[in-house]
Amino acid sequence: MTEARVGYHKEVKTASFQGKSITVENLTPMLSPKARDKRKREIESCLYEVFVKYAPGRAQMH
Repeated sequence: MTEARVGYHKEVKTASFQGKSITVENLTPMLSPKARDKRKREIESCLYEVFVKYAPGRAQMH
């Protein structure tokens, strides 16, 4: 299945630090509510797997 091209919202912020100008560009995908919910569930699932793996008291698997 081919995914549709995703557009991005670009946010640019500039700050001064130690006399130098630093520019940060943040790109946020513009997804439909359904696609956003699907992606959120995928991320939550992956994060859960990471947290379970490193949770205190869990035996390390080697």
